[in-house]
Amino acid sequence: MSTGEFPEVRTAAGAVRGRQEGSLAVFRGIPFAQPPVGELRFAAPRPADRWDGVREAFAFGPPPPQEVMGPDASLVGDDWLTVNVWTPDADPGARRPVMVWIYGGAYKLGSADDPNYDGGRLSRDGDIVVVTLNYRVGIEGFARIEGAPANRGLLDQVAALEWVRENVTGFGGDPDQVTVFGESAGAGSIAALLAMPRARGLFRRAIAQSVPGTYFSDALAGDIAEALAGELGLRPTVADLSGVDPRKLPEAGAALAPRMREYVPRWGAVALTPTPFSPVVDGDVLPTAPWEALAGGAARDVDLIVGHTRDEYRLFLMFGGLFGRVDEEMASAVLRTFGPGPEPEQAYRAAFPDASAEYLFELVQSDWLFRMPSLHLAQAQVAGGGRAHVYELTWPAPVNGGALGACHGLDVPLTFGNYGDTVGGLGGMLVGPTPPPETEALSARFRSSWTSFAATGDPGWPAYDNEQRLVQVFDAEPAVAAYLEDASRRLWQRHAFGVLPLTTA
Repeated sequence: MSTGEFPEVRTAAGAVRGRQEGSLAVFRGIPFAQPPVGELRFAAPRPADRWDGVREAFAFGPPPPQEVMGPDASLVGDDWLTVNVWTPDADPGARRPVMVWIYGGAYKLGSADDPNYDGGRLSRDGDIVVVTLNYRVGIEGFARIEGAPANRGLLDQVAALEWVRENVTGFGGDPDQVTVFGESAGAGSIAALLAMPRARGLFRRAIAQSVPGTYFSDALAGDIAEALAGELGLRPTVADLSGVDPRKLPEAGAALAPRMREYVPRWGAVALTPTPFSPVVDGDVLPTAPWEALAGGAARDVDLIVGHTRDEYRLFLMFGGLFGRVDEEMASAVLRTFGPGPEPEQAYRAAFPDASAEYLFELVQSDWLFRMPSLHLAQAQVAGGGRAHVYELTWPAPVNGGALGACHGLDVPLTFGNYGDTVGGLGGMLVGPTPPPETEALSARFRSSWTSFAATGDPGWPAYDNEQRLVQVFDAEPAVAAYLEDASRRLWQRHAFGVLPLTTA
């Protein structure tokens, strides 16, 4: 290791040179696997080729192909599988806790160059090493393709965690103190990693922020892949799809999205979600759904934080232009589709007798997609002999007069401390150019809880149990309280989250 303006670290594949940025050494765009193109298209990731000399690690690697590419047009090329490191000191003797971020984006979007995921503040304030990574999304990463392993995006994440285990000591990190953290599809990925034999031992702790409840059966994933490939007049095989430019392939997903409703008879509620991609319970890479695996003790040795926001689905109401447009017929339809039990509409209306049609429409989808899967993951961890800490974010996004509430994604800028007029994406959209005064205090509490957990396993509030059900409530005035969404909890307490089937009715 060398210090100064351009610190250097030797990795297993070769030496890298980063930049000193204030008090941190920062390394960007380090390959952890070979580019998954050519003969490696749709294959499991393979270790990066070695290089001679010192490789500059100044710029992020290009994002994986997706429907909407990022704002930086200079990030081009096939080196999608890269990691980035922020560290207070690239000293092999430092042995700091390590936090590895897995981005969300409906399993079809996302990349580590997003400015909202800049790890500088988290690393500096928490005195930890922060690692972010790219993984394949969309058809490249998650479509069920004949001749290819399932869950290639998850295998990319495993390969990145193996890189961390092998190399993070040189960056001042402790490979025995690794915490994975992620939101939305990133949290769903973490739930899958907790259940995957290939990921065992690669991390000690996990933070899953808004876990989606969608995990596909092999049959369902195969049927969806046929529809995706069919948009291009092809079959879902390596032979057919490898002839399509990786940057053109996402067009198939974009073309299918407006017509997914047509597949409700076969795909069920999945056809009403924003994405045709999710992890596949294929019996190999992912042997069982996360709730079953955790209840069986698969992750009892991993400390877990899991939680959600209060108003998860309200963000999607905004995206769909549905504010003020939901009527009783629409509410009834989604209650019947997404609610639990034999008479879900009646159950929800009885539990929330004063709720408007729009609120019921939002609430049942919040519960089905994020809130109850997250709560049930904690309960499964406890049932399997492990420990889980639960939180809920109830602080409303300050934009639009608070109309978005504590919506999906609001915890991301608070987790990284990146918000305001210097950040695009979620930070700018949800917090706005001039954050209110309580924003910084709330973000500081998020960051200190997360980094304390990474260092000690204790985020500062009690572990969850099925009697007291204590959770951390993140708001302008944070508190520890019994789980707030008890009416929803009771509605879903007999529901078993698991593998979503293909139906041929």
